[in-house]
Amino acid sequence: MASTTPEAPPRAGLTILALCLAVFIVPYGLSSAPVALPAMGRDLDAGVVPLQWVVNAYNVTAASFMMAAGSIADRIGRKRVFGFGIVLYGVSALTGALATNVIMVDIARAVAGVAAAAMMTAGVSVMANMFHGAARTKAFAYVGVTIGAGLALGPTTSGMLVSAMGWQSIFWVQFAIAAVSVAGLRLVQESKDPDAKAVDWAGTATFTLALFCFTLGVIQGPTWGWGSSGVLGLFAGCLVLLAAFVAVERRQQHPMFDLSLFTEPRFMAVNLLATAVSFGFVGLMVLLPSYLVGANGLTDSQAGITMLLLTAPVLLFPLVAGRLVQAGVSMRPILSGSLVLVAAGLAWLTVVHPGVSLLELAGPLLLVGIGIGLIYGLMDGAAVSTVSPAKVGMASGMFNTIRLASEAVAVAGMVAALVSLVQGKLSDGIGRFAQGSGLDAKQATDSVTSGNLDTVVAKTPAGGREALTDFLGQGYTQGFQVVLWATAAICLASAIVLHLILKDRSEDPAAPAEDNNAPQPTKAHADATV
Repeated sequence: MASTTPEAPPRAGLTILALCLAVFIVPYGLSSAPVALPAMGRDLDAGVVPLQWVVNAYNVTAASFMMAAGSIADRIGRKRVFGFGIVLYGVSALTGALATNVIMVDIARAVAGVAAAAMMTAGVSVMANMFHGAARTKAFAYVGVTIGAGLALGPTTSGMLVSAMGWQSIFWVQFAIAAVSVAGLRLVQESKDPDAKAVDWAGTATFTLALFCFTLGVIQGPTWGWGSSGVLGLFAGCLVLLAAFVAVERRQQHPMFDLSLFTEPRFMAVNLLATAVSFGFVGLMVLLPSYLVGANGLTDSQAGITMLLLTAPVLLFPLVAGRLVQAGVSMRPILSGSLVLVAAGLAWLTVVHPGVSLLELAGPLLLVGIGIGLIYGLMDGAAVSTVSPAKVGMASGMFNTIRLASEAVAVAGMVAALVSLVQGKLSDGIGRFAQGSGLDAKQATDSVTSGNLDTVVAKTPAGGREALTDFLGQGYTQGFQVVLWATAAICLASAIVLHLILKDRSEDPAAPAEDNNAPQPTKAHADATV
């Protein structure tokens, strides 16, 4: 007998709007922060390391609590966890807006990451349980567009807001969205998973601490020294915690991670894709605004508008990727080819120099954005298509966790590399150009890579400021170019490996057969698209 369950709830349009409005905060919170970092550094007198945690704290906590948030939502109620996430995000945004030092901002962003994990996992679970059939497909299409819009609009609107009203304004906007989203909760239906298992707290704790130790070690490497006891101790602690995590997961009856998925090459290939995207797109979103403000002399608003060249294609090209697949094109060449586009764009972007024009930046930024947009249209679907139907839920949750974790590591690694390279470039001549200012290479690097070149120059006698500006800009540029070349190499190598491993199921005799009778995942939160 046909099911009597309606495909969509009453007032479906308003329900989708309410859910998507809350989901919008998550990518917007990620992409809006980097453009505000230079202004934040100037106002709060913060160096590059604490500023970096404005981005990293968000990614680390979101990645670490993604799986736990989904488990909790299944047990106590998805609407309840979704609402908690919205309220917690609003509190974190309010704290960030009222912060008087960068540590308060970092803490607020860490809390926002926890809230984002709750909102994404529970929010998508709510949608999956309220919509069915064709209505569900349409609802999730709106979620995809919402995520693309958040990523695309964040840098541009952030630049305009910062220039007009200060960096605090980006947090006030997030607070306002959260406040409106709370009103939309009345449209959301509650649901639970009657077969939900206990939360894997041991796995969550060991994974979170391991990720934190590794990220902190990478960030502090340039400051403490890569061979220092502190950095080596953090890396050693990471290894110990990872070993503990694996041991814990193997003994769990219902583990947070199904480690057997890591033995499937095609699943690993898609996770490699996510990692390459973290370097080629998310890392670039963090580094480029500071370069445009610091070395190129743009205002925060101008930097935000320039970033639209990178982010606008991310809003448009997911639809192109979907139509290509509908036309019969395999995901394999689209994904690997798109990653080659990203690598080519990053290599082309090495034309950057102090005073680089918008026209010179347009080609490489658009090329990177087009490649990322095509990938974003297919990446989540590829992640779950690489495993058997019975493992789809776990694979999706693991993929999103790994993606956020790789974003945190990519940002930390790229900033650490940039700081080390720029400091090496400046150490040879800073004394000659900054005589009498008391500046050393470390201080200059910290300010310059935070986008605050003018602050360093103002400390020197007026007669030598032009020469010092040129010296700092060239050193910054040379370090940035090396990072771009390295990132391009990572994306190109990943594209080759991806193309070799990510075969279509019809081409892969080792792939598990599709089983239409396989039990479908009961944890709808695992369908999350972050």
